[in-house]
Amino acid sequence: MPKIPLGQWIDTLVNWITVTFAGLFSFITHAVEGLLNIFVDVLSAGPPIVLIIILALLVAYTSRWPLGVFTLISLLLIVNLGYWKSSIQTLAIVILSGLLTIIIGIPMGIWCARSKNAQNIITPILDFMQTMPAFVYLIPSILFFGIGVVPGIIASFIFAIAPTIRMTNLGIKEVPEDLIEASDAFGSTPSQKLFKVQLPLATPTIMAGVNQSIMLALSMVVTASLVGAPGLGADVYRAVSQINVGQGFEAGLSIVIIAIILDRISQNFRKPAYENIVSRKIILSILAVLLVGTALVLSFTKSTAGNENGNGIGAKTDYKIIGIEPGAGMMKTAHQMLEEYKLEKWQLVEGSSAAMVAVLKKAIDKKEPIIVTGWSPHWMFSAFDLKYLKDPKGSFGKAENINTIVRKGLDHDAPGAYKILDQFFWETNDIESVMIEIEKGTDPVNAAEKWIAANPDKVAKWTNGAQAGNGEKINLVYVAWDTEIASTNVIAKVLEQNGYDVTMSQVEVGPMFAGIANGSADAMVAAWLPTTHQEYFNTYKNDIVDLGPNLKGTKLGLVVPDYVEINSIEDLK
Repeated sequence: MPKIPLGQWIDTLVNWITVTFAGLFSFITHAVEGLLNIFVDVLSAGPPIVLIIILALLVAYTSRWPLGVFTLISLLLIVNLGYWKSSIQTLAIVILSGLLTIIIGIPMGIWCARSKNAQNIITPILDFMQTMPAFVYLIPSILFFGIGVVPGIIASFIFAIAPTIRMTNLGIKEVPEDLIEASDAFGSTPSQKLFKVQLPLATPTIMAGVNQSIMLALSMVVTASLVGAPGLGADVYRAVSQINVGQGFEAGLSIVIIAIILDRISQNFRKPAYENIVSRKIILSILAVLLVGTALVLSFTKSTAGNENGNGIGAKTDYKIIGIEPGAGMMKTAHQMLEEYKLEKWQLVEGSSAAMVAVLKKAIDKKEPIIVTGWSPHWMFSAFDLKYLKDPKGSFGKAENINTIVRKGLDHDAPGAYKILDQFFWETNDIESVMIEIEKGTDPVNAAEKWIAANPDKVAKWTNGAQAGNGEKINLVYVAWDTEIASTNVIAKVLEQNGYDVTMSQVEVGPMFAGIANGSADAMVAAWLPTTHQEYFNTYKNDIVDLGPNLKGTKLGLVVPDYVEINSIEDLK
């Protein structure tokens, strides 16, 4: 039976939605970014101690003074550890996601409670939203909203809205029937019954749903960092990529502190601990005045600041350079480049290589200016008309090689595999042909088999003199870059054809090197040297075996479409 082309249908649908509703997505993107910027500006206005005191007093008011003291000490610890800016960004993302779930989730919950048909339609949709892996939401979000914080917020909102809808529906339905009958007997209109009877009695249940939604939104911050959302999630992701245990613990601890603060405030604000001293309405009024007043002052300040060079490349791209995974050595090099060229206004957006390509394609389709971190070989240079920006200061270094690295002892445990890996070498046009085939939709394994069948002479050189395997297990590790997907699948298939039982494990850069060093993985063909992965190589060089290049002449730099009228990194000034 032929495979049902469900994936192709979904791709076609998503492409149609992307084109048809491009204007709507652009409006949503600008609206969400604008709201988020307001929250970030307000929360970061003034020195950190101002917001710390406000939050400590708010937690103390809702949950008693010991938790207020805990909040004060914990937030001061975040400042001391250097994660205050990231915490502000995370707090703003969670607050905005929480507001969206309240604004949309509660009315939908009311609708479900009042309409059986609505409940029958919405309930299976909520089941789908809660069981679908959160990562899946990021894929169409990138195509709809581009890379950055907006797709992260939208994915967080979709992931987190279900509890608010369900608990609102449940709370209203659990209102005692005799009270409903009494309100009907007194001639209450449906709106009077809802706002004066059902919602007040359902508030505890509704607030429990809102609390759950806020916690779910906070749990998405690390996932959202995969598409460029800033904050503590990006710090955790960076730590994982670089196997930086200390940084990971610090950023994770900061997330825990924020989770505790938000949980206590959202749980207890309905019945604050000290409401007998200060009315809840007074606290809400003070917070509203502070928020609106600060936002208005900051808005006035920004509007009078002016916008210099409004027609320059910086203004057209919002001073953003689209990057890849935060743990990639190329990102570190790109940050150094910004410092060397004194590009203080520019922001390097972290995300993933796949997200970068998706945003690049979207910009090219619209003929919009865009700047990305690029490298070759890469299929995008065959698919699009691109150019590297000249690098007069040499920040990205000279041409690199991709090296093969194996664990110590592999030559003894699997001498045939060791020899094949040692003799593995191909040219740029070889790897690009495999990458293009994969990009067209061919399964990587099938693309590798096709290239091997078409190039028996080159494969014969790799296997020349190599002892055939007898089912020995070989674990290859790689990062999810297009070059590494292509090369790892090809060498894996060659090893399998020579009698080895090959497993491929996709990991981040740090774990890739660490796995070879500690022996949990056998080999990789993905070490970009001497620049991109130099830091990892220096860390583990005494515990690994470098077999030398399997491909020479790679290049790194900033890449733009040909129609963008700049030619050098200097032009970004």
